Amino acid sequence: MLGFLFSPLSRLIILAVVVVVVSQSFYIVNQQDQVILLEFGRPVSTMTTPGLYPKTPFVQNIERFDRRILVSDAHPQEYLTSDKNRLVVDHVSRWRISDPLQFFQTVRNEAGALARLDDIIISELRQELGQEKFTDIISARRDFIMEAVSKRVAATAAQQTNGGIEVIDVRIKRADLPQEVQASVFARIIAERSRIASQYRAEGAEQAFRIRADADKERTIIEARAYEESQRARGEGDGKSTEIYASAYNRDAEFYAFTRNLEAYEKYLRQRSTLVMSGDGELFRYLNGSSQPR
Repeated sequence: MLGFLFSPLSRLIILAVVVVVVSQSFYIVNQQDQVILLEFGRPVSTMTTPGLYPKTPFVQNIERFDRRILVSDAHPQEYLTSDKNRLVVDHVSRWRISDPLQFFQTVRNEAGALARLDDIIISELRQELGQEKFTDIISARRDFIMEAVSKRVAATAAQQTNGGIEVIDVRIKRADLPQEVQASVFARIIAERSRIASQYRAEGAEQAFRIRADADKERTIIEARAYEESQRARGEGDGKSTEIYASAYNRDAEFYAFTRNLEAYEKYLRQRSTLVMSGDGELFRYLNGSSQPR
């Protein structure tokens, strides 16, 4: 018997028993933990200060709870608004365990707390969203709705858990129409936008036609004025030219007739030109040596 007690196997067994007993005699509270000491399942004390603490091995055990802010993301739920529109809302909540003892006695663990919170939040959301219109929920009054829901959920959760849970806020992560309604709504939106686009195009075409008509009118007026000015200038030029020609002709009619014949020669008597005319005509009188008109 003594040989067995001092054998290597017995030493290992004794060492293992000592290690187990020592490990069961102390527990550690971490910075992010809140610990409840239980004796046969009955709460004995609560430890929130980090450190190493003793306990009775195999008689007492501990329950750890997170002291940090926890986030719960619930499954989307369908609600009915005041204007009878169906709305699918996906909410998220932030909360923490403010009193671990009350938390343990009312909801036991985080799973129980999430189930309790989901029931409270869904009930408050159903009541609040039922008083609001669809457009207000997704746009103008969304923040006010969330603030009101957060206050009521915090009060109800604190009451039902005796202060064990502190709800920080509740937020709507997504608010959308049910899947079977989205197709008809999108079709209606597309039709409405197409109608508005067609109206804008028609108004644009009307404006373009009016602008083109005004531009054509202005162009016609400008062209008419320009033609009038050009005709007036041409008439004045022709008048001055006639006046100059008449003045020159009156000064020396023979010289004027001579220059006019030279111009005619230059125009008609070009290289390889053939003219069949009488030689004693008025055109050739200077070529025949006669300068007197016939």
